[in-house]
Amino acid sequence: MNRTARVRAPELVGRGWLNTDGPLRLADLRGRFVLLDFWTFCCINCLHVLDELKPVEAEHAEELVVIGVHSPKFVHEADPDALRAAVERYSVTHPVLDDPELVTWQAYTARAWPTLVLVDPEGYVVGQYAGEGHAHAIDALLDQLVAEHRAKGTLQPGDSPYVPPVVEPTDLRFPASAVPLPDGRVLVADAGHDEVVELAADGAVLRRFGGFREPNGLCLLPADVAAEVGYDAVVADTVGHRLHGLDTTSGEVRVLAGDGRQWMQGDGTDRLSSPWDVAWWRDRVWVAMAGIHQLWTLDPRTGAVEVAGGTANEGLLDGPLAEAWFAQTSRLAPAGERLWLADSETSAVRWVEEGPAGLEVRTAVGTGLFDFGFRDGPADQALLQHPLGVTVLPDGSVAVCDTYNGAVRRLDPVAGEVTTLAGGLAEPSAAHVDGSDLVVVESGAHRLTRVPLGGAGTRTDGFAHSTQRPVTEVPATLELVVSFTPPPGQKVDDRFGPPAQLLVEATPPQLVREGGGRGTELTRTIVLDPHVGEGVLHVAARAASCDAGGGEGAACHMHQQDWGVPVRLAEGADARLVLPLGGVEG
Repeated sequence: MNRTARVRAPELVGRGWLNTDGPLRLADLRGRFVLLDFWTFCCINCLHVLDELKPVEAEHAEELVVIGVHSPKFVHEADPDALRAAVERYSVTHPVLDDPELVTWQAYTARAWPTLVLVDPEGYVVGQYAGEGHAHAIDALLDQLVAEHRAKGTLQPGDSPYVPPVVEPTDLRFPASAVPLPDGRVLVADAGHDEVVELAADGAVLRRFGGFREPNGLCLLPADVAAEVGYDAVVADTVGHRLHGLDTTSGEVRVLAGDGRQWMQGDGTDRLSSPWDVAWWRDRVWVAMAGIHQLWTLDPRTGAVEVAGGTANEGLLDGPLAEAWFAQTSRLAPAGERLWLADSETSAVRWVEEGPAGLEVRTAVGTGLFDFGFRDGPADQALLQHPLGVTVLPDGSVAVCDTYNGAVRRLDPVAGEVTTLAGGLAEPSAAHVDGSDLVVVESGAHRLTRVPLGGAGTRTDGFAHSTQRPVTEVPATLELVVSFTPPPGQKVDDRFGPPAQLLVEATPPQLVREGGGRGTELTRTIVLDPHVGEGVLHVAARAASCDAGGGEGAACHMHQQDWGVPVRLAEGADARLVLPLGGVEG
């Protein structure tokens, strides 16, 4: 393996550390491999990677130290208390560097959430990967490099610097959503406890149902359907990548869809990817498939699972349901012929309804992946920050759990206005109506909170913000290269068709004059419009690799990532933009 161009790993610089006793320096970890995981806690792909890495951490516990580098996208994520809660919520079991100013992010030239960088025992970068699906590649590379460094005498195994946080017990832990039962009881998706909890009308815990992994969504079936299928509630088991049926009378839980493994490109509907919410609409259970930015449906009578909409590209694009772009759709709220949804990564509230040519998607609030804030007023000018919940109110307006602003907002779709109902909440993530109150799932405070609906909404100008990431200066004619090297022991396998795919689009669309669209080569020339001047390049790439030996039982893996790269046209800029999908440095 040629590593003549060795790059020394930059030092780890940030505001502070979590999950460890004190600051860590790379020099302190010399003699061990260090895997840096650049993540942000809003990002579903980053959460997938946390799970992917656990077996690698366990397999190489003595030789490898994993360090999370938290590089926030949203303002709320830069709050140290919010980060501390997220580290607990998502069961992060390694040290985390708090990098709110993206100092370490920029030092390692990260361009995407998540990005993984492997540093060898001598302090040199030996691998960089963007996106998810790389755990097997890192494992294979470690198998090879551990032997090399053991032979050189540069490997010095040691104990983990991880120190678990102290957690105070509570009845609910990071509850995600709740639905009222007809007799006053309430079902709660208690994500932090991996349970669905049944509460009495006074809030007392009556029963706990287990067998889930961070459930986030619940819906009740109509009585006639429930009687026919034998269960009355559907649970979106997010980290378990399953839909479950729950009989709230007997307590029986059954699997309705998903085999527990995360859907990857090329899989069928027998696998799911982080289903976040479920809702009964148009005689089906609709599923917010947050992990791949789509809407799916489940017919409980037949068990049929289908993709209903979304291309799996992350972004905000309205139009026919099948062609729309979503961004980590979280909560769903049916209202007659309209299905409201919260698209968290675009800080948007959108809806689906029948149009002249079939179901269509429209946006009420929100403009894109990198623009957010806290501003009331006309809906087309209002701003939210990573909303996770939508609830239809009795008057037809929509309550929005504006999660990262800690507020409940009200969208009047007739007047086209947004106001604020309540503030000062700890990550409100869902809500339901109970009489004259809105019962809000205050996830960050581990409780359900009542907000009166009778009060007048307030108006605020708040703030407007765009995600602060370095802008890349590029010329009008640009060579885009997505770099990919198969992991050790694997090769690119094209026996069954092209092993790679590259999609290039832009915001605004007029930025790309030539070279946009989909193709099978990972290198492409793109011509940008100087009159537009700047924008965001949306690049989605995937590549397949299989065991080099081939034959029956050969393992194949899909590597995939979406980038949103802010660019500005400038004369004399580097005419080559390289985005590392995965591979060995040097």
